[in-house]
Amino acid sequence: MVHDDKTAAGKTFNHIIVEKACETYFLFPGETSMGDGFRTFFYFLALAYCFIGLSAITERFFRSMEHVVQQTRTVVEIDPRNNTQRVRHEKVWNYTIADITLLAFGTSFPQISLATIDAIRNIGKLYAGGLGPGTLVGSAAFDLFPIHAVCVVVPKAGEVKKISDLGVWIVELFWSFWAYIWLYIILEVWSPNVITVWEALLTVLQFGMLLVHAYAQDKRWPLVSLPLDRSERPEEWVPAEKGIADIFSIHQGNAADSTYQHLPLSDPSDKHFDIYPESDVASIWKHQFVDALMLDSTKLRDTNNRGGVGGGVGWAKVFWNVIVAPWKLVFAFVPPYQIAHGWIAFICSLIFISGIAYIVTRLTDLISCVTGINSYVIAFTALAGGTSWPDLVASKIAAERQTTADSAIANITCSNSVNIYVGIGVPWLIDTVYNFIAYGEPLRIENAEGLSFSLLVFFSTSVGCISILVVRRIVFGGELGGPRVWAWVTCAYFMLLWLIFVVLSSLKVSGII
Repeated sequence: MVHDDKTAAGKTFNHIIVEKACETYFLFPGETSMGDGFRTFFYFLALAYCFIGLSAITERFFRSMEHVVQQTRTVVEIDPRNNTQRVRHEKVWNYTIADITLLAFGTSFPQISLATIDAIRNIGKLYAGGLGPGTLVGSAAFDLFPIHAVCVVVPKAGEVKKISDLGVWIVELFWSFWAYIWLYIILEVWSPNVITVWEALLTVLQFGMLLVHAYAQDKRWPLVSLPLDRSERPEEWVPAEKGIADIFSIHQGNAADSTYQHLPLSDPSDKHFDIYPESDVASIWKHQFVDALMLDSTKLRDTNNRGGVGGGVGWAKVFWNVIVAPWKLVFAFVPPYQIAHGWIAFICSLIFISGIAYIVTRLTDLISCVTGINSYVIAFTALAGGTSWPDLVASKIAAERQTTADSAIANITCSNSVNIYVGIGVPWLIDTVYNFIAYGEPLRIENAEGLSFSLLVFFSTSVGCISILVVRRIVFGGELGGPRVWAWVTCAYFMLLWLIFVVLSSLKVSGII
């Protein structure tokens, strides 16, 4: 009887905790008086709108990154034969380092920001928050499966794009796999269910080791590089744009061609960049605001003149521009890319991404509270997909505009490495150092068993994904594109692997299996 009383008291206590937590609100106190169903719908809608914002700012981030990578330096060489000077312009950024740092780190910044915010909120607690690690592991699965699924069907029918520097990709792939093996080791083998300062520090330092190893492979340093030849790759990191904007581009069928005609939607202000000289930055910045507030009359006129499917596409463009208009206005404050080789725009884009990540963190807490869904489940699904949207956008753009598959696929493998070495390593380092100084205790991981199980599922399914990429290179001559039917079959297979990961991981962390 006493046991039953304790059980009842425990249930009452848990109920009180839930009720108290759900008294929090997002915008105004009146939210707490609304029904749970309406609040859930409202918070999920707000979460989706944040993900749209992430897509919009990612396009600006990608453009700023292009300007950074295009930076050159002047090199003067003396010809020893006739003692004449020869001036040439040399790229400042190395292909491989740009892929790992600018592209992979930048597109993974939403997850990194979210995990860091989660860690800072948990400073002083013995247990680490589950939102950050869950999101980053779920993001790894989203990067590897759905993004590969999109990239493999992006090239035109019959067009094949392959990795030109196979050695660099193998190095990046090794560090990507090792990142998740390492995470499993420190969670389950060395110090089960706890993270020490040294484990967190070693996790972060391995990002530097990845950079050195990848650069060594790119430069073919003896003894530490694989003896694999590099096929020809383009001079420019990203060729000139062909009117393809982002993953939300609306496609119009073309009767004369079995492929699609891409209609640019994102960042229409770029058309003004050819009108104004680079020195007239104020005019360019002004037009960012003008274009954010106005929908071109030509678009409306084209919409009215079209009929049938074309008219539907036109109205969809108008509707989409109305939805993203508030985000465009906010992001118009990002300075033009022409300033300081794009660095200021690059940094400002990351700041905006961090702001959106903070809002996403709050919304996720509210959704978990109102619905009672395990926060890990939300992290594996909604948060992983939403915060990985910049990865999807960047890889899709690279798969469309680059003549090789290097950056599109490197962004996936490198992002997964960044997720662990930086996205989990830095937040855990913050919390472990604080706990060590304040309490002399390590950082404890809540539901470490569920997280470790997810790592095993991810590793198993990722082997199936990489194996198919290898088969495609042998059979079709490249990882992306090829015969249309087989491209879509590969796409479906990758999506199936992702569903397997999400379902099994969610069932485990929820205690169902």
